[in-house]
Amino acid sequence: MKSSNVLIAATAAVAVAALSAATIAGAQASAPLTRVAQFDHQVTGVAVTGDGRRFVNFPRWTDDAPISVAEVLPNGSLRPYPDAKWNSWRNARANEMPVGDYFVCVQSIVPDGHGNLWVLDPGAPGNEKILPGAPKLVKIDLATNRVTKVIRVPETVALQGTYLNDIRFSPDGRIGYITDSGTRGAIIVIDLESGRGWRALDGHPSTQIEKDVTVTVDGKPLRRPDGRQPAFASDGIAISNDGATLYYQALTGRTLYAIATDRLRESVGEADRAAAVKIVAKTHVADGLWMSKAGTLYLTSPTDNAVKRLNGTTVETVLSDRRLRWPDTFAEGPDGRMYVTASHIQDTQWFTPGAPPSIRTELFSFAPAR
Repeated sequence: MKSSNVLIAATAAVAVAALSAATIAGAQASAPLTRVAQFDHQVTGVAVTGDGRRFVNFPRWTDDAPISVAEVLPNGSLRPYPDAKWNSWRNARANEMPVGDYFVCVQSIVPDGHGNLWVLDPGAPGNEKILPGAPKLVKIDLATNRVTKVIRVPETVALQGTYLNDIRFSPDGRIGYITDSGTRGAIIVIDLESGRGWRALDGHPSTQIEKDVTVTVDGKPLRRPDGRQPAFASDGIAISNDGATLYYQALTGRTLYAIATDRLRESVGEADRAAAVKIVAKTHVADGLWMSKAGTLYLTSPTDNAVKRLNGTTVETVLSDRRLRWPDTFAEGPDGRMYVTASHIQDTQWFTPGAPPSIRTELFSFAPAR
């Protein structure tokens, strides 16, 4: 997407206006990284509720994880959540178990701020083919620890090649916004009351990979043994605290975009949506995004094992720690403390020949940037 100086200035002004003054003010780096828990399987998502409960999820990418969603207890041990039954899916029994009634390959878990934890299941073990009927959103009542709703994402919305990556909610809890990081990037919008979903910005340049971007870690391009590099479309996602603006970025990219959420309504045409897309900033290869309650937009940076943030239209480092191998997903505690998973993607069999199917990963926390 080419922009004149005038357009860049205008979009920068939009970005600055969308973020709070707390984000823009000069600030000191946060406190050091603290390890909260360590796991024997690859973690991606993390969620922290208003009362401080902590949850993580384990996708089935290179191993058949024995737990998909777990609550991290105070002693660091894991409890299958909401129960053992939902977590009892196994790849070897795929033909025996109805895909709509179990967690198949969970990618993300996010609380909606209204007493529920939502589990996003792309239904594609190994990040490969979608199992028909498996893509879904599962709503869990945190007070009763029971599933209260399952929204199945139909094949007309979760296309073959789709990978449901992460989700954010409107402040009223009625709408969910999901990034599709698969073959044809998009923002998928779900009406959480009716269960109806639709694709927005489907194939738009802002939701696609940037072909001139090379994902680099440990000082070299990240490649599979056959030479392929990561090619993930719209991935990281964040929403402003007032719910008016959605931020998103392709993982294989370096441009942060934004769009007014009212442009994502089903009644809005794609041409009007495309005209509403704004460039917020030029960034870096980023996996997770998070808008904090204080109005700070955080970005992970796998290239340098770092957490960064947006200061106006400039990206600055909050912390960098060699233990933070592939910082993946953020969550925020009730006290404002930030949590981030290290998913070690570069250490998996995908990119490290001879690596075991199961790898050790971690959950960290750090004090909010000030």
